[in-house]
Amino acid sequence: MQVNPSFHAASSPRRAAAAPSRLVTDAPTRMFHGLFALSFLGAYLTADGEHWRLLHVTLGYTMAGLLVFRVLYGLFGPRQAGLGLLWRKLGAAPAWLRSVRAAVPRRSLAGVNGRQGQNLLMAVAVVALLALVVPITLSGYGTYNDWGDVLGGDWLEELHEFFGEAMLFVVLAHLALIGVLSLLRRKNQALPMLSGRVEGPGPSLVQHNRRWLAALLLIAVLAYGAWEWQQSPKGLVSAQALSSLTSEN
Repeated sequence: MQVNPSFHAASSPRRAAAAPSRLVTDAPTRMFHGLFALSFLGAYLTADGEHWRLLHVTLGYTMAGLLVFRVLYGLFGPRQAGLGLLWRKLGAAPAWLRSVRAAVPRRSLAGVNGRQGQNLLMAVAVVALLALVVPITLSGYGTYNDWGDVLGGDWLEELHEFFGEAMLFVVLAHLALIGVLSLLRRKNQALPMLSGRVEGPGPSLVQHNRRWLAALLLIAVLAYGAWEWQQSPKGLVSAQALSSLTSEN
């Protein structure tokens, strides 16, 4: 029987376009995630050197502001972005740990919920990332305003560095966990935070994407950076830092 090639050429794109997917992460949550990651990366890279100090401080304060937004959005925003989901996952930790402890004498993990353990580790990493912003910001604020000179010693600056390194460790562990889960589940676990969608049939968890709120969040971050730039007579980056970058290139 002769097959019409034009029929298959026309039907293949239609089948690909009809692949079902669901919206599971809204735009403000994704915008927060991206801005938060970029702010930490920039703050970490500019931690050393007096010439980058104001940019480092601005990015640190930006992280603190983003944390405030995430907490408020988690409390008063839609259910799928609520912080209650994280707390429920953490609340299941005692029962899950008991199942692991009971499985050790039997030398069998048959009674241990592996997926629950994976979700628990992910929730711990996310909560740790959010919680570390508080001591990083407070110690950074004290260091920037020379509280260490009043209290004596460089312990405040060392404490700030310690929390910065701790957050870097949690970030790397978070990325490694995403990579491992992607391999175990044979599905890109980072995709929902990039596109907001996952493949597969079913109802979308997000009923209102709220792109306008994501745009407002981005505008607020850019406006704050511009305001800090205007407040500094030398800008966020010193001329020495810019000249060193130019000479290296």
